Parts: sequence; C-alpha cells; structure tokens
Amino acid sequence: MAKKNILSSRRVKKIAMKNRPGVRSKPKSPAYARKNLTHMDTRGRAAMVDVGQKAVTARRAVAEARVMISPELAQRIRKNSLTKGNVLNVARLAGIQAAKRTDELIPLCHPLALDSIQVRAQLRRDHVYLWSEAKVTAKTGVEMEALLAVAIAALTVIDMGKSIDRGITVEGLRMLEKEGGRSGHFVAGKATRSRRVAIT
Repeated sequence: MAKKNILSSRRVKKIAMKNRPGVRSKPKSPAYARKNLTHMDTRGRAAMVDVGQKAVTARRAVAEARVMISPELAQRIRKNSLTKGNVLNVARLAGIQAAKRTDELIPLCHPLALDSIQVRAQLRRDHVYLWSEAKVTAKTGVEMEALLAVAIAALTVIDMGKSIDRGITVEGLRMLEKEGGRSGHFVAGKATRSRRVAIT
C-alpha cells in the first residue's frame, strides 16, 4: 500500500511540474510537422508542395469580404464624387490584377495560369461588399487567388476612401466555396457580423 501511495505521489508531482506556468512542452518533431502540414520539407522547414504527381483537374474558389464605411463615405461613393475616381471600378480592377500575381505575393503559392477571375464590388448600406470567383485547370487549388482578389480590392477601397473616413475596417474576409482536388467540395457556413461602434 505504501509503495502504491509513493507512485501516485510521484505521478501527481510529474503532472504538476508539466502544467506549471512557464514550462514549455517538448516541441513537435519534423516528422510530426510533415505529417500534419503539407508545406514542410524533410527537415521541418517551409517549402513549396510538390504537385508533380497530382492530376490536372478543374478547380474553382469563391471568396468574400466587407469593407465597413461611414455614411459620409457611402454617400460619396454613391455619388462618385471622390477625387481619386470611381471606388468600385478601381477596387474591382485591383482585385483582378492581384489574383493574377498571387505567387509573387504569397511565398509558397504555385504560379497559376487562371482560366477566369471575376471580382464584384457593390455599395451596400454601411459597407462595400466584395466577391470574387477564380477558376483554373491545374494540379493545385485556386483558393489563395480568390482570397487575395478580395483582400487587395478591400485595401483599394481603404486607400481611396481614407481621406473621408479614417475608421474604415475590413470584416469577414473568407473563402465561401471551393471545388476540385482531393479535398472535394467545401461550402462555408453562415457569416456573423460585428457592429461598428461610433466614437464620439
């Protein structure tokens, strides 16, 4: 009985030491990282995924984002009275241009010859809604191209409207849908929105 109590006491002390603040757990091995993260080489370093053995398939991705703006900026966009020009048209073109250069901006992305990239920019009551759809026939997916399109379009809205509204924020940047490849079809759930609080 005494021996059993000693073992139990040692086990409790071991658990307490492991959970003590400031004590770090043992880092995962490169083999563990390679098993769970595709962008890892045999030494655990970041690397581009080898897609040489993958099949060429039709792939599609859809993304969205919202740029929250003030009533004054919304009115100026609606009237197309900003000195820098038509916000919605410029944002749309910026998104298209960005999608075509994704591999230059995100280090481990493969260069892709896009079949199609569409970007929409719509003024709504309190925000500019951005939507993109990218298509490609390739060995790897086109999600980052769709996401980058709406991200750069959103930043373009900020750049063109910041003289009127310094409090512009970007919300809900996400992938809505993905098709093609081994992971199959993905559709995102319903998005939630946060309220913009005016500071007086």
